[in-house]
Amino acid sequence: MYQVVRKLFFTDCQCAEDAPKIYEELFAKLDTNKDGKVDVSELKAGLAAMGIKTGKGAAQKIISSGDQDKDDGLDFNEFSKYLKEHEKKLRLTFKSLDKNNDGRIDFMEIKQSLADLGMEITKEDAEKILKSIDVDGTMTVDWNEWREHFLFNPATNLQEIIRFWKHTTVLDIGDSLTIPDEFTEEEKTTGLWWKQLTAGAMAGAVSRTGTAPLDRMKVFMQVHASKSNKISLVGGFKQMLKEGGVTSLWRGNGINVLKIAPETAIKFMAYEQVMKTRLTLRKTGQYSGMFDCAKKILKKEGVKAFYKGYIPNILGIIPYAGIDLAVYESLKNFWLSHYAKDTANPGVLVLLGCGTISSTCGQLASYPLALIRTRMQAQASIEGSEQLPMNLMVKKILEKEGFFGLYRGILPNFMKVIPAVSISYVVYEYMRSGLGIQK
Repeated sequence: MYQVVRKLFFTDCQCAEDAPKIYEELFAKLDTNKDGKVDVSELKAGLAAMGIKTGKGAAQKIISSGDQDKDDGLDFNEFSKYLKEHEKKLRLTFKSLDKNNDGRIDFMEIKQSLADLGMEITKEDAEKILKSIDVDGTMTVDWNEWREHFLFNPATNLQEIIRFWKHTTVLDIGDSLTIPDEFTEEEKTTGLWWKQLTAGAMAGAVSRTGTAPLDRMKVFMQVHASKSNKISLVGGFKQMLKEGGVTSLWRGNGINVLKIAPETAIKFMAYEQVMKTRLTLRKTGQYSGMFDCAKKILKKEGVKAFYKGYIPNILGIIPYAGIDLAVYESLKNFWLSHYAKDTANPGVLVLLGCGTISSTCGQLASYPLALIRTRMQAQASIEGSEQLPMNLMVKKILEKEGFFGLYRGILPNFMKVIPAVSISYVVYEYMRSGLGIQK
């Protein structure tokens, strides 16, 4: 099989008319069960037999990208079309790296291209990259070598290729590279960007609204529960229903939904989490709405009140986001590597499971900081409460309630994980379908 690929890449006289025949020969080699299509397991085995190094999930991504009829495999037409389109993208990337247009990429051109993306690497690092691609030992890479190396790699642009180098440990760049997942020009011109954002925002809004009672219970227990004032889940809900009726379970949900928009003016003017906490804990008739709440906080406590709990909130983002993403990707890639056979899609249950476990792990690490944040935001609204900074707040909780006092309210917080993830996923998929976004 490797000789077939070498023929495809290194035949100098190759012309466009030869491509279909070569693609057909390669397809026949990959289609081991002769059912007229190449599935994920066959592609995985074929790539391994060819000695082609790819990132995790490469076979799944290739099948997903080329599978137009969604039958979890590529027939010959889909296979050849994918290769042709992928070659075109690889050619553009090659040309962007070939700064002097001599048909070869050297280490200086790789170094310069990465510098253009804001990442400085050494000569040795650039040479490591070249050695991983260079076949003939010239320490330069021509188009044939580039094509051989990346044809069965789903990376199509320089940013994705750099990610591939990073994740396959060809180049140890640590955290010095941050490539944002931006929308392409095609996505911008077709309006796909706003459709994606709309689907995500709607999923978040419905999910937060559906789990709002559990979220309010979490905040209620974080602020009011203690060793001397034990609040059970059932008892807490009874108390809230008695005080304000069924609608009181959704107090603070409006501002919580508005928080989905990450770059609105309110984000720069005030820390809206304070308002969410106050609205969640308010008694019947205390505030008439968001603006009334903001007005009363400003009048009584000043501008600084809107930034209470900001420090523990920022500190909590680091462990939560890091652990959540790392666990999710590890679980998903583990499943794809060990259990994916004839499908490129892990499936709803697997993704929900990965998301639930990763979110739970992230919450365990960051929850104490979230509790400190909430208490700092709520203390001014509680009569006779001390106005403590973060360090004294932690000290007070540990002295009076012990270590587990930092985890008050975590039960309802865990209880909302599965429904929140499930609702978000279902609504997001329905919105994508309704807005005409292809998977």
